[in-house]
Formats: sequence, C-alpha cells, structure tokens
Amino acid sequence: MAPKSRKQKSSSGQRKSKRTKTKQMLPDSEEREPINMESMGHPEIYPLVLTTQTQEIFKCRIDEDVTDEQPYKLIKKEDIFADFQNRAAVSDFYPVKKVIQAYPGDELLVVYDKDFKYGHNFYLIGTEEGKENYLNAPELPEEQEEYKEYIPEDIYVYKPPISKPWVSLGSEKEIEEESVKESTKQITYMISRKRSEFGAPIKFSDQNASSVKDAYIECTAYPDNHFTLKQLEKDVGMQVIPKVKDISTQTRWTYPKNATTQYYPRELSEEEKETFEQSKPLSDFLNNTSINVEIALQQNEIMNTFIDDWKCLAEEESTFGDKTDTHLKEYQSFTDLHSLTEKMVTSVSWHPTIYGLIAVSVAVRLSFEERVHFSGKLLLQPSLILFWSFSDPIHPQLMLESPDDIFCFKFCPSDPNIIAGGCINGQIVMWDISAHADRIENIKTGGSRSKKATLKPMFLLEPDSNKEATYIRHCAVSSIESGHKKVITDIHWLSDTFEINRLGAVFENRNGICCQLVTCSADCTVCFWDIRPQKSLTPQPIDKKKEEHIEIPLDVPSTFLHLDLSWKPLTKLRLSKGETSLDHCPTKISLSEDDLLYNTQDKILTQSKAVNAEEMNPYHNLEAGLANQLKPIEDFCTKFFAGTEEGGVIYTDWKMERDPETGRLMTKKPVSLYTVHDGAVHTVQRSPFYNDIILTIGGWNVAIWKEGVMIGPLLQSSCAPKRYTAGHWSLTRPGVFYVGREDGYIDIWDLLEKTHEPALSQSICITMITYIKPWTFSAKQQFIAIGDYYGTLHILEIPWTLSHPSTNEVSSMNHYFEREVKHLEYVEQRKKIREQEKKEMELELEKKKVKTYQKSKEQLEAELKMDYESYLELEKSILINLGFIKVRETMSFLDL
Repeated sequence: MAPKSRKQKSSSGQRKSKRTKTKQMLPDSEEREPINMESMGHPEIYPLVLTTQTQEIFKCRIDEDVTDEQPYKLIKKEDIFADFQNRAAVSDFYPVKKVIQAYPGDELLVVYDKDFKYGHNFYLIGTEEGKENYLNAPELPEEQEEYKEYIPEDIYVYKPPISKPWVSLGSEKEIEEESVKESTKQITYMISRKRSEFGAPIKFSDQNASSVKDAYIECTAYPDNHFTLKQLEKDVGMQVIPKVKDISTQTRWTYPKNATTQYYPRELSEEEKETFEQSKPLSDFLNNTSINVEIALQQNEIMNTFIDDWKCLAEEESTFGDKTDTHLKEYQSFTDLHSLTEKMVTSVSWHPTIYGLIAVSVAVRLSFEERVHFSGKLLLQPSLILFWSFSDPIHPQLMLESPDDIFCFKFCPSDPNIIAGGCINGQIVMWDISAHADRIENIKTGGSRSKKATLKPMFLLEPDSNKEATYIRHCAVSSIESGHKKVITDIHWLSDTFEINRLGAVFENRNGICCQLVTCSADCTVCFWDIRPQKSLTPQPIDKKKEEHIEIPLDVPSTFLHLDLSWKPLTKLRLSKGETSLDHCPTKISLSEDDLLYNTQDKILTQSKAVNAEEMNPYHNLEAGLANQLKPIEDFCTKFFAGTEEGGVIYTDWKMERDPETGRLMTKKPVSLYTVHDGAVHTVQRSPFYNDIILTIGGWNVAIWKEGVMIGPLLQSSCAPKRYTAGHWSLTRPGVFYVGREDGYIDIWDLLEKTHEPALSQSICITMITYIKPWTFSAKQQFIAIGDYYGTLHILEIPWTLSHPSTNEVSSMNHYFEREVKHLEYVEQRKKIREQEKKEMELELEKKKVKTYQKSKEQLEAELKMDYESYLELEKSILINLGFIKVRETMSFLDL
C-alpha cells in the first residue's frame, strides 16, 4: 500500500472515522480492544496519539525525525516493552499493547499522519505485510505517473456498502401502530332480479304521504350491539374560544278566534262575614302586621327601593377603569369618487340642526411651487365644499362652489343656512343655501321639521333623490385687494351678544344676530369683518360673467349682494414681535366669547329660527339696525389666544391704541408669548366645560393653558413618536381630548387616568389625519369625524367609556387644574428664591476676594508661619508612629 494512495480518501470518511474513534475511546477499561481502521478498509492501521515526551523517547519528533519526505519511523519492539515497564498505562502505546505483543517482527512501523486522516497525529501498522507494502510500494507506469499529477488528492473513491445484520430499535412497532388496517369484517351481498326486468323503463309517480297510511318511513339511529369500535389513542388540537350559544324557538301558529269567559265574583255570606269579623286570630294578625306595613309604606315614600345599585357601580367602573370598550368603532366613510384630482380634507363641520349631515372642504394636494406651476389647470376644476349624508355615502347632497380651495369654514350660529369660508388666496366667501333647505332636510324622519330629529335609515330615503348633486354658487366674495394676502387659516363668527367697532371697542349687538366675523391668515394679520352695509344702499346694476357648471346653475340669492367684490375688513391687526420689524404668523385663534359648540338650548333656538326662516329672514334686512345707538359693554375681555407657525402661543388684545408720538392707531403688544411647541400650532381651542382652559396642539407635543396664569402651561406633554396634525376636546367628558398624528393614528388622552401619555392609541388610516370634529347625536350615541390626507372622511362611533362622564368628573378636573396652578406658582417662587441665593453667594465670593486683596504683608507672613508649624507637627506625629524617632528626641527635632 503506497503512502500517497491513502490521501485519496474522502473528507466525509475522515470525519466519520474521527467520530467513530471518539465514541470508541470513551470507555476507560484496561481490557479494551485496539481500534483499527477496518471501517475504512485498512484493518492493519491503528491510530495513535504520541505526545512530545514520547516523541523524544523514541526519536520521532515531528519536522525533525519525521518529515514530509520521510514520514515514518521504525521502532524496536524491545524499546516499546521497556516503555511499558517504566510508564505502564501512561505510555502512549498502551492502547495497542495487544497488537505489539502479537507482532511477529522485531521492528514496528510508526507513520506520521500530517493531515489527520485517521484521527490522530500518528498511526501504527500492525502487520508485516502492511509494513512491506508501505515501505516497498509498487512503482506506477510512466503514463500513470503523468496522469497521477493531475488527479486531485481529495477525489472520492466509491466503495460498496458492507451488509450487516439487522438490529431492531423498536421502529417496527411504531410502523405497526401507525399503519391503517380494516377493523371491521367485510360483508358480501348478492342482489339478483329477474332476467325479464333487465333494461325495462322505470316509471315514477307522486303519492300523498298524508293520505296513505304508513307512507312515511323514518329511519332513526340506533346503537348496534354487534359492532364496537375501541379507540386506543386520539390526537386532538384545541383552542380556547368564547362560549357561543344558539337558541331558537318555534311556536305553533293557530287560527285566531274570539273567546269569552263569563263568571261571577266569589262572595261571602252574611253569616260568614260576621264570623270573620269576630274572629280573634284575624284581629291579632292584622294588629301584628299593620306596623310592618306602615314602615314599608314610609320607606317607599322616602327612597326608591327598586333602584339597581350594581348598575350604578358598574357605570363608575366603566368610566374610570374599565378597558373592555374603549376603542372607536368605524361607522361610515365618505370619499369623493367624481373628483379627477387628488385632494385632502382641510376642514369638517357638522350641520347644527340636521342630524346625519356633515360638510367637508377639500383642497388639492399640491405644494406652493406645484400650485403655481399647475395654476392653469386648477382654474378649470371647481373648488368645493361637499355635504355628505349618512343616508347616501356615495353622492353628495350639495356642492358649494368657491373661487379657490377652502381651508376653513363655519356655519352661522344664528342661521345654519348661512356659511362663511376662507380661501387659499385670502378671500372670504359667503353662501346662502336657504333655497335648498327642503332638499337637505329630507334626512329627518318622515320629512317633517320636528324639533326631535333622529337619524333616518338608508333604505327609507328615496333612491332617486340624491343621484344628481346640486352645485350652489357663492353669493359674495371679499375684495382681493383689501383682504388677506395669503391663505386664511381660521375663521369664526362673533357671538350675537356683542359687536365691535373699528377701534376694537365692544358694544351690544344691535341686530340680535351674528353679523361679524374674525379671521387670521398667514400674512401675519387678524381681521374683523362686518356683513352689514356700511353705507346706504343704492341700486346699481352689477354685471357678472356667467359661470359654466356641470349641472344647471341655480339663481344666486341677493342676501349679500352688497358685499360682492367690495367687502373690506372692519379692522385689521398685525401681531408684531415688538423690537424687531417681523410679525407673528397666526394659524389659529380662540376668543374669550367663542361660541363654537352648540348646547341643547342653542340647538332648540337655532331650529326655531330655521323654521321661521322662510317667513322672515333677518339677513334680508341687515340695514335695519344701523340707526340704533350703540351701548358699550363694560368689563368685557378683549384678549384672545393665537397659535403661530413658529410654535408660539400668544395672548394678546384686539383693542387698538394710539401711538403717543405719531397719534396713529396701533395694535397692542402681546401680553405673553411662550414657545412650547416645536412646530406650527394647528389647534387652539377652549374647553367646552371651562371657559378659561385652552388646549393647544402643534409639532410633537400638547399643552393646556389657563387664562390669567402667565407663568406657563398647566400641562406640557413630552415628545410624541410622530408629529401631531389635528386635535379636539371631547364634548361630554372634561378630561378627554383627541389628537391625530401624521401616521394615521389617533391618541386619546384621558387626564383622569394618565397625564403624562395618551390613555389609548388607535389606527384610523394609513395616511396623515388632517381634521377632527366630534358631535353628539343623542345621550346614547356620539360620533367623531376624522378627515385624512387622501380625502377620505371617516365617521367613527365613540364608545360609552369616552362619552359618558362620571358624576364628579367636572369637579375632579377643576381640582386638578387648581393644583397645577399652585404647582406653577410654587415653582416660580422657588426660582426667585434660588436666584436670590445665587446673588447672595456671588456677593460673598466678591467680599472674600476683596478681603484677600486687602491683607497686609505681616498678616500673610503670620499665616505662612502658622501653616509651617502645623506641617512640622504633622511630620513629627507621623515619624513617631513609624518608630523612626523616640519621644526624647522630639525636643531636639523641634529645636531644629
């Protein structure tokens, strides 16, 4: 056997032999058999591990005595036996002791296994024939020698498998158990019929089962005692699910017929009556029970014994801590499928009186540069406000046209048929939909104008009534030269209880209806508008170009004809930054008397006004109150909150003041300015329960303010994971508000549960939420409208826990705000104290420095001398403790 031929073994065989070697060497016994390479076809080879000491003894050191050119060593048999006597079982040749003893020759061949083909660094050839084959390997012919150079060393050589006896490990039992066998004995049937009936036609006939006796045969199930099936094992997968129970009943319907019963009352005779009256047990029973009956009657008068106490407890738990029903449930969604361009929702407003009707303004999703680039195409597409109804989720009820995209709009509190909106180009648009009131009021039940309006189901509405959308043209727009220069970001109607003049002074409302508006824009101005004519009306013909519409255009009402293209603001405020020439850019405003939310009395009043709108519309005679003398209102708060694009919250005054130097009217400087938001403020809203609590949302955080507290916000949240884009207070719970994020989630804050983070986060859509508007339909049902960046309006139902407050929630939130105010005052006091302490410490340091500089030369020498003496005392004590000097020597040491 040639040495090089052994290198052609496969690597898999090497790993296999290595594992086999390891497993077989595990037992530690003196009588273990030597392990050879019989599994690899070399029974004469015995792997060995020769340590460095053994290599020194037998002169077979690697790379010195044995090399790649001569990788073998002949060792005498006597030397190995001598090693057995010296080291016994410690000898590296001990595992092959039997092979060495049985070896017939005097010298054994040990070969250096460089590549560990057999698992160790050396191996022993245990036969003379193997030794001769290794030492005298036959020479290959020249052709084979040349071919041998190109043969890779690791080529695989196939060896047929060697048959071995079968050793059972129990697998046949598992195969027997898993195999499918017939457990029942097969039954053989033989069916025969007459030869004449083969292929004969078959005739079927009808038979009345009730007319023929025993015509109905029922095959009922029954247990077969002759057949049993024993199941030894069964694999069953189970999963816990809620218990479901189905119950159904079926009553027997019979033909109804009249039935009467005549009877006489059972009466006692006169003798029996006298007997009962004179009965002593009866009198004793009545005397004993009369007291208990009187007490029970008194308790019924004092308290209600039939009240369900458990139900009241459950209501409290569900309001504060129950998490079973806290998610918003999707109710409906609206999408404009007829629009050719991609639009987003910019503003949402529920109709004040008609239940189930909601108005939505949409705008094209373009940046300023893209809008300028596509301005020609945008002029050909209408800018709309869509009126959606729960009864028809596909076709809008009305479409209000505007000169440009609307970014904010509001219904008039005095007449919901009057709508005012702000455009992206800075104009204010007015609509009057009184002529279409009958169309949109069909959503009420029965088409009547009853005060108690309820939602009408979808299938009760006439199918052909809403297929054709109605386009309504605006009846007035403001002057583009005198109004805002940029997009109008917020608009509000002033209350019908007051009005203002050009100087900002407050007077009583002379008309008794809402006649003034306030707007803010990105051009750093806040404007007040009056819809009444400022001068006497003179009939002048106005030529207007006819506009083309998809539908047949309706007549434009003349309600605000005097405002069209000539409407100018009553007064204009610039939010100046004071020392610099720059101004604040307002995004949202909130007035002290801002009636944005409708309570129950306001709804009834608005509905009564809407009913009498046809008989007498107050907006048709706006000049009637011009001659009335204005009565000023004293102690009226003219300050308001405003949010800016830089993330600031401004508290300023709308009253004008005269400059003492020039005499010109100027806007007052802001009372306070705080920059708590790290982005543009898009929500500034007063709480519907506390008129002095304001919620501001912008950037990545939320803040709550209290009017009159100028120290800072009562609550300021930490940075949110995503940017906030919309928000709104809850209409029924004082401590709950909703915040929309740019990733389509809505954060629900419950201040009674948590004040540092949202109580719940819920995914609504896959894009940015642009507007949030809740609304109350009834005491048991509330909805919230959420508009997104893709133009879809989501209507969700608010659960019970988020819509029904507890009995003391208003007072609890009031105490919370009072505690936060005290906390702010305490922190402010501590800041002042710390500043005073810091100043005192700085003064002390200055005094010490002055004293140091004023010391004389004698004082400095005296201090240095004292320091030197203290040093000598310390040195003396250390030397005494170390034993270097004795006590007697201390005097001489001090003399030195």
